[in-house]
Amino acid sequence: MLRVAMERRRRQAETGFTLIELMVVVALIAVLAGMGVVQYRNAVVRTKEAVLQEDLFRMRDAIDQYYADKAKYPLDLATLVSEGYLRQVPKDPITNSSETWQTIPSEPDPSNPSADVGIFNVKSGSDGTSIDGTRYAEW
Repeated sequence: MLRVAMERRRRQAETGFTLIELMVVVALIAVLAGMGVVQYRNAVVRTKEAVLQEDLFRMRDAIDQYYADKAKYPLDLATLVSEGYLRQVPKDPITNSSETWQTIPSEPDPSNPSADVGIFNVKSGSDGTSIDGTRYAEW
């Protein structure tokens, strides 16, 4: 009976994990979690950049449609909304504001120099840099 009890204790001692084994597992989990966080952050930035590109495309397309219909450029982005070319001025996903868009004025009309100059193009108001190294304000 003493022998059986000793054998049982020896088996119980062998079934646990050592401190080294636990530290290796925790270290592996920490490395994997760190990689996941980096991938998540990069995915968020790429998503914002994709939304910015789409918003710029849609606003530039609305400006072109406005010019094709009225033979002049809109005075501001709010004109595109009030005339029905856009439902609303989108938020810049980088600055998280619809007030930070930078508008580029059109050239004055040589046949009518007293006419108001409208917007020819729109760009992001962010001074940040994208993943590929270009500035958002240059898109």
